[in-house]
Formats: sequence, C-alpha cells, structure tokens
Amino acid sequence: MTFLSRSLAVAAVLGLAPPLLADEHAAAPYSAETVIARVGETEITLGHVTLMVAQLPEQYQQLPDEALFRGIVDQLIDQELLAQELAAAGDIPAGVAVMLENEQRALYAREIIGSILSAEPDEAEVRAAYEAEIGALPAELEYSAAHILVETEEEASAILADLEAGADFAETAAEKSTGPSGPNGGDLGWFGAGAMVPAFDQAVQGMEPGALAGPVQTQFGWHVIKLNDTREKPKPTFEETRADFARQVRQGRLEAHIAGLRDSTAFEDLSSDVPATAIRDSASLP
Repeated sequence: MTFLSRSLAVAAVLGLAPPLLADEHAAAPYSAETVIARVGETEITLGHVTLMVAQLPEQYQQLPDEALFRGIVDQLIDQELLAQELAAAGDIPAGVAVMLENEQRALYAREIIGSILSAEPDEAEVRAAYEAEIGALPAELEYSAAHILVETEEEASAILADLEAGADFAETAAEKSTGPSGPNGGDLGWFGAGAMVPAFDQAVQGMEPGALAGPVQTQFGWHVIKLNDTREKPKPTFEETRADFARQVRQGRLEAHIAGLRDSTAFEDLSSDVPATAIRDSASLP
C-alpha cells in the first residue's frame, strides 16, 4: 500500500479532522501560500495540498474533505522527511535527477500549451477554417434506388424485359427478388457514392432518375436496378461543426508557435547518431 492510500485509509476510518486548522481559525482567510506544515526549514502550503488533490484518481476524490485533507498532509510530510534524508546523504541517484528534469520540462511546456489552447479563437478564424474544409467541398450526390436480385443473368434479363413492358417494379421485386429488400419492393433507401459494391455503385451513378439498368452482376447475384431519384448530400453546417473547427484553429496556433520557436532558436538534434533500439537497452538508463 502506498503512503497516500495508507494515510487516506486511516484518516477515512478514524474520521480525523485536520488539527493544523484549529476551530478558532476556521473562519480565518487562507490562500495558496497558507502554511500547512513545516519540516525543518521547508514549508508545506495549502497550494501544495490542493494541487495534489487535483491530480488524485477519481476513487480518492470521493472521500470526505476531512479525510482527504488529513491524508494529503500526512503524505506530504512523509515525503519531505524522506526527501530531506536523501538530500542530506548527498547521494541523489542520477535517474532521480533526470526524472526531475523531465518533469520540470513537461510542466513548463504544459503551461505554455495550456495558455495557447485555452485562448478562444476569433469567429472569423473559425469560419475561415470551416469554409476552407467544408465550404470548398464539391457537392456530393445521394441516390435513392431499388433493385431486384436473382441468381442468373437469364432471370434478370427476363425481369428487365417485363419491367420495360410496363410491369410494376415493387410488385415484381416482392414476388421474385431473393434479396432482403424484396418484400419492401426492393427499396434500398438513400445512399452515397461508394456505399454499394463497385459494380452496383458504378451502374447507379451512370443512371438518370426513373431509369432501369441491368443485368448487373455482383458477388450476390444478378441485379435489375431502378434509380428513383438523386439529391445533393447536405453539408455539415457551421453551427454543427463550430466546436471542431475552433479546436482545429487552436491546434494550428500551437503548431505555428512551436514551428516559430524551432525557426528562431538554435538547437541540435543528434538523435541520428544513436540507434532507436537504445531505448530498450538497460545500459542507457541513468
């Protein structure tokens, strides 16, 4: 069990209230700089406590504030005692030092990233992104079609001849089609280009509304097709996609910011001198 889980478990069971905040001071003002504990000359503040609480897993967030407060304070005191012991020994492992460098780098970078991504983009920027991606798209057609599916080309040809002679398509489909849409008159509803198998899709795209086509062979059998109608597929509206494009604009700002730093700051990437397999080699650990 970790220091944190042990401290929180004990505090939760005992229902301990934080003794460092006496009742007579309960109404006193406090801030992130309010000192909660001292370990030697090192001060632990309310800011240290609240930041740790904010990073806890959801299971701990559900604990009563009194238990959570007590557990975190004990955790920080114990950590500081142990940290001071290690520092006093003067033998901080190289791996610890490198991890601290990584953590500091990540925290600093996260602060800049957060400030860029949290800035609300101008409406004009968002709309321009929408127009560039959605508004510029060519109109796409959707097709409403029906079909009659049979096993042989001869059957399909005979059905096509009957339809051209005036037979009702829906009645014929219900009577003769082997496909699941047969009982519904062969109706396939509305679909876009590429939604059907290639041979069927190609035939439909070459038809005019009201026309018949066939026999068309696919892996399912032989088809006689009727194109009922076509329509332009509606594009997503700006209102529907605004949030997505706002995120896109913010992400673009971040990428431009980083690109600017790369252009304006001297740095060397020497990684090509080291094989990628080095990351799995224990000899490369600090």
